[in-house]
Amino acid sequence: MTSLISPKTYDAIPPRKLAFLGLGVMGYPMAGHLALAGHDVTVYNRTGAKAAAWVAQLTEAKAPGTLGHASTPREAVADADIVFSCVGNDDDLRSVVLGETGALAGMRKGAVFVDHTTASADVARELSKAALAAGLQFIDAPVSGGQAGAQNGALTVMCGGDAAAFEQVKPVVEHMARAVTLLGTSGAGQLAKMVNQICIAGLVQGLSEGIAFGQRAGLDMETVLAVIGKGAAQSWQMDNRGKTMIDGKFDYGFAVDWMRKDLGLVLDEARRNGATLPVTALVDQFYGDVQRAGGRRWDTSSLITRLGR
Repeated sequence: MTSLISPKTYDAIPPRKLAFLGLGVMGYPMAGHLALAGHDVTVYNRTGAKAAAWVAQLTEAKAPGTLGHASTPREAVADADIVFSCVGNDDDLRSVVLGETGALAGMRKGAVFVDHTTASADVARELSKAALAAGLQFIDAPVSGGQAGAQNGALTVMCGGDAAAFEQVKPVVEHMARAVTLLGTSGAGQLAKMVNQICIAGLVQGLSEGIAFGQRAGLDMETVLAVIGKGAAQSWQMDNRGKTMIDGKFDYGFAVDWMRKDLGLVLDEARRNGATLPVTALVDQFYGDVQRAGGRRWDTSSLITRLGR
């Protein structure tokens, strides 16, 4: 098994017939955990060769269930109890859910669609309505934890939708996650993910400024972070990104392009609901500076590169 998927101990539950749509940086290992946990999994990816490679890798890893790949979302979801997706944005999500070849056209009555895309709350509500009209359920379930969380099956999953449908899918989602929580009706998962990204944006900017300030002051910043990381300044960002920020290493992790997409969703929603987000809006502009400097695929901790250390 390559580093794309790190097997873990999975709670034993009856195997289910599943489909997973979208095998990107996050979806590939997420679907892998479902297969390693013993479920029958059929995958779909826009690039069919990647879907075939996924099946080959999980077959080699001796995943217990039946594995396969399909050429359209509609074919992938046939007879599935639960359908998962993890794609790029609202339009990508609509493309795999709606239309003649979309998932809703092929799902059996009573099945549940669980979407892990970070998308708008509006599209979650739209697709939930379409699912209900087809006799189905839709759960918006964006995740936090990044690529490492997906690989290790340790994601935090924030869900919105029907409580009974949530309870039906929760034991399966837990094979990819360390925490799975229902936060309200349709769209609540996406709104919670926006709160997550607002908090991260401010934390990363504050950490960037602190490290840059300390370096200018001539401090040994690894030692400083080790000290203050035991106090009130401690955060996941400090623990996991502090040293690499000091070392100027950003070629991994959650890309700036993805963060800007997410912050765009946040700012659009804030304009709708009247929330005031001055720090988030400013950090979004700072990430634009990083993009223009060539850092589109750098980790979000690359905010520090703006500060001219």
